Amino acid sequence: MTDTTPVSAIDTEQTDIKSNITITEPAQGYLAELLAKQGTPGIGVRIFVEHPGTPRAECCMAYNQPGEEDAADLQMPFEHFTAFIEAASVPYLEDAVIDYNKDRFGGQLTFRAPNSKVPKVGEDASVEERINYVLQSEINPSLAAHGGNVQLLELIEDEAGLTAVLKFGGGCQGCSAVDLTLRQGVEVQLKQQIPELMQVVDDTDHSLTDNAYYK
Repeated sequence: MTDTTPVSAIDTEQTDIKSNITITEPAQGYLAELLAKQGTPGIGVRIFVEHPGTPRAECCMAYNQPGEEDAADLQMPFEHFTAFIEAASVPYLEDAVIDYNKDRFGGQLTFRAPNSKVPKVGEDASVEERINYVLQSEINPSLAAHGGNVQLLELIEDEAGLTAVLKFGGGCQGCSAVDLTLRQGVEVQLKQQIPELMQVVDDTDHSLTDNAYYK
């Protein structure tokens, strides 16, 4: 077994794309045991993202019966099984980590993929792309704990400088703590990572409180 060092897919004749997805040693052990119980020699796992690049993105793992893999899949061989990564999902699985944590109920396989909703952006990305990346990969996963989310409506240039206009939804819409969330959370994170951004404003109709986390 390997440790938690990211594993790159081996180059094949079909593709030279690589993936840095990490499957930790505890996760490898759990998957190996799970696959062994299927009684099918050569069975592996296939990893992919449904609805990639959208707020509905969901990371998935399924059994891969021998012969079911696509020719374009990236193959990541481990000691007891092979993981097949769907080629189209590779950009959305950048920096993804699959781990297994034991608990009193047995254990749980966890799948963290910070770029599944928005693929990692490069240095030449626009301010809008960089804002959307931070919102989807870092801020919205935190807001989701309260059933909330935030999205970028537009970027405007006014007397304060470059301003991001945001809209909150879910548990954040109408929430009594939303101003605190905006000023001490969202705005701070955005300005730290996007220095061109001078101001963040909220354009949400907070009179609607049906789903608010704090009334």
